[in-house]
Amino acid sequence: MITKIYNGKVITPYRIIENGCVLIKDDVITYVGAHDESMTADKTIDAGHRTISPGFIDIHVHGGGGSDFMDGEKEDFIIACETHAKYGTTSIVPTCTSSHISDLEKSVKAYEQAKKMNHKGARMLGLHLEGPYFAYEQRGAQDPRYLRDPEKSEYEQIMSWSDDIIRWSLAPELNNAMEFAMAMKEKGIIPAIGHSDATYDQVLQAYEWGYELVTHLYSGCSVMRRINAFRVAGVVESAFLIDGMFVEVIADGCHLPASLLKLIYQNKGCSKIALITDGTRASGDSSVKTIVGSKKDGIKAIVEDGVAKLPDRSAFAGSVATTDRLVRTVIDIAEIPLTKAVEMMSATPAKIMKVYDKTGSLSPGKLADIILFDEDINVSMTMIEGNIVFEK
Repeated sequence: MITKIYNGKVITPYRIIENGCVLIKDDVITYVGAHDESMTADKTIDAGHRTISPGFIDIHVHGGGGSDFMDGEKEDFIIACETHAKYGTTSIVPTCTSSHISDLEKSVKAYEQAKKMNHKGARMLGLHLEGPYFAYEQRGAQDPRYLRDPEKSEYEQIMSWSDDIIRWSLAPELNNAMEFAMAMKEKGIIPAIGHSDATYDQVLQAYEWGYELVTHLYSGCSVMRRINAFRVAGVVESAFLIDGMFVEVIADGCHLPASLLKLIYQNKGCSKIALITDGTRASGDSSVKTIVGSKKDGIKAIVEDGVAKLPDRSAFAGSVATTDRLVRTVIDIAEIPLTKAVEMMSATPAKIMKVYDKTGSLSPGKLADIILFDEDINVSMTMIEGNIVFEK
């Protein structure tokens, strides 16, 4: 089966091709370049002068469409994946939050079931465990009842549940965090610094031990402070200083203002920034009242001004973003070029999750994960592995 997508602006890793064309054989891209009328195909898709882009990759998301991954049912994974696909997400890393270990196990098992049934939603790359090994002072919306130091017997038990745990966020300054990093590396799990009160020296040591990613920079991250009258750098400053450190950015326009988005981009560049939704069940859902986390014991919240807030409006309670909004936001308020915005939403996340050989760019030999969107980043088609899962 040969499919041709033509009459659009094709975003490659190096440029935009006007009047471009992408050829697909079954599920793999075979050609990216200028359109030639002589090219034949079994199926043709006229892009209508829209942008032909690599699919978006969201490596940190908690749910969508009214479902949260901590609800612990396979249907919730499927609903969230299908919801995010409508906004251009072709690959997703479902994220579980700090919880009782039995609830975490339930969600891990639900993922195992859902991955066999998910045919119309964003491809699930594996699980991200966000917690429970976090600093209390940087807990954010993480439930303080479950925060603790990593213990070998516990994390080995959790890792034994599934080979699909591919990333784990924790505070590296906690007891046993470095030994835990070694255990993760042996399992092929990516360690990330998250909800951490670490100083520069602690972050640098963590980087040397394999922590090469900071979870949602500025959110749950220490900044410069005084210790015994002396100033010390925190996680944020450390991320800027360590050239090889990747960072996540919640670019919904609420969690970070334009000034900080510009600062991060100026310091890290698109090759080290992954845009993330950190989306909750309210992403892609029209409800005004929501629950952040599981329905059983999550936090009640309201959706207002494009973000989830605590009912008393004293703090944010999570993102309601979808990936198209992230790209639109960094272009509109941070003045980042389209190609760079797309790179932060596709290629860089793929490189972080070590799947860039298969997806993350429009390149011959890669999976046909392709989306179409207009000048306002409104997505009109989502294709995953050559199959159209959403069309507007």
